[in-house]
Amino acid sequence: MGRPRLTREEDIKPGAVAVDAGYNPGSIGDADFDSAVERASLITPVPGGVGPTTIAALLEQAVDAAARQLGV
Repeated sequence: MGRPRLTREEDIKPGAVAVDAGYNPGSIGDADFDSAVERASLITPVPGGVGPTTIAALLEQAVDAAARQLGV
């Protein structure tokens, strides 16, 4: 969205997983972490949340591709 702290607690369904991929000057995400963390079951912090998730997804895809090539 590109707007710091736009998504607040009331915007999140109770128990939902919130992935904040936004990044704004000052290392601020698009979600208001302090209020969103009260309602979300899991939430990614900014900075440092999506980066590791992206790396994990790419690693999983690389392993899947290697397994397909090996016929496993």
